[in-house]
Amino acid sequence: MGYKVSYEQADKIFKDLSETYEIWAPKRLKGKGRYSQTDLIRYEKITSAEEIEYKEKSDFPAKEVLSPITQSLFYFTEDEFIESKASNKKLLIFMRPCDIHAQHHQERIYLGNGGFEDMYYKRMNEKVKIVMMECTEGWDTCFCVSMGANRSENYAAAVRFEGDDLMFDVADNDLAPYFDGMEENNFKPDYIEKNELTVTIPEIPDKEVLTKLKEHPMWQEFNKRCVSCGACTVACSTCTCFTTTDIIYNENANVGERKRTSASCQVEGFSDMAGGMSFRPTAGDRMRYKVLHKFHDYKARFKDYHMCVGCGRCIDRCPEFISIAATVDKMAKAIDEITSE
Repeated sequence: MGYKVSYEQADKIFKDLSETYEIWAPKRLKGKGRYSQTDLIRYEKITSAEEIEYKEKSDFPAKEVLSPITQSLFYFTEDEFIESKASNKKLLIFMRPCDIHAQHHQERIYLGNGGFEDMYYKRMNEKVKIVMMECTEGWDTCFCVSMGANRSENYAAAVRFEGDDLMFDVADNDLAPYFDGMEENNFKPDYIEKNELTVTIPEIPDKEVLTKLKEHPMWQEFNKRCVSCGACTVACSTCTCFTTTDIIYNENANVGERKRTSASCQVEGFSDMAGGMSFRPTAGDRMRYKVLHKFHDYKARFKDYHMCVGCGRCIDRCPEFISIAATVDKMAKAIDEITSE
């Protein structure tokens, strides 16, 4: 059922929803950007519709809600440990279609990876209802259409911000009562059909070509360009790598908490092992690993989609202006070279 509501009416709906749900959406944080006098857009709890930043792409993805950059896993003493508590409320998260697809990929990693389920992710994921934010234009770094992530019907409600009103398509019966008495409308969301940026993902026909591609000199370019800061993976909507750290509260080393913190395969030392062994010692090695994981390995394992959803945040955040789209194009040319030998 479709509805048309004013911002004032939306705030009343949000107030009623907040008794049951935490409402999360991209929010503009004034002066919090990485450069002087710039803003940052990231996911925060909101209480009003005006707080939602819908005109610009968020700097960080919706995955922050379910898998925060830093989270406490459990607290321990000499004799016991206590799991960290999660919110008792359900989660209502405003997402664009690409982030909805990204959540599906994260579920495959956290909940369907060889039969293992990450309990910390699961307890959050089970509470989620999605409000899809209509996205019909995109930005110059988006290539969601190329990745098949521009459309989604996996939502509890969809919303369009239209002048002084919000148009809702409410698909979930649990949300319908909150819109009782609102003006009905036949709204259905539209989707972007063509990005300014397009990417054609090359097929890697066999293991022999894959092995030669890994050894191709194209990756050496990144030894000079990439500074291994990890900004691309932190901003990525599908990356899941993390590390754990024990925080000791005082002189008693047996009392403290264990935290999980987002990590990055692009940061030097991530693949280091005991004895000084490192699988990917150079920036080029790490870039090769990331790109092949996003555009080959994930699909080869799960037999459905490539891991990248084309949100373009890695391009936006890279301080060296490295484009994943341009890198995939170079990879395609390298495969052509290899197969024509």
